[in-house]
Amino acid sequence: MCPLHTADLQRIFKQLDKNGDDQVSLEELNWLLERIGVRLSLEELESFVGKSSLDLNEFLFFWKSISKQNNNKVDDHEVKDEINGDDNENDDDGEISDLLEAFNVFDLNGDGFISCEELQNVLSRLGLWDEKSGKDCTRMI
Repeated sequence: MCPLHTADLQRIFKQLDKNGDDQVSLEELNWLLERIGVRLSLEELESFVGKSSLDLNEFLFFWKSISKQNNNKVDDHEVKDEINGDDNENDDDGEISDLLEAFNVFDLNGDGFISCEELQNVLSRLGLWDEKSGKDCTRMI
């Protein structure tokens, strides 16, 4: 399981914020929590959160809190799938998940791009880097 990065959580926040007010309401938050198997009444959620909506920073803090409380048992891939409307029963999900995981092996700094240096680093660790592959890499990128 790869952890959700701040950029992922920001995208999730924007998708949850249906009315675009830069606040995630308890109803919007509860929708996500239910999809990942966390069942709370709105009253319980409000008691836990302490307010009726969260801004981005509060959402990030909330997410880190529930991740720690659940000893990181929250499946981050499931969260991404749910927020993107993906169906876990689809055979392509496993393949996409595998591809994303493989991509993340190469994308060492997590910026969403694979630089020549990142590719060289991984290929060197695998013993597959030489001068010719370096020239090919530079041309491709």
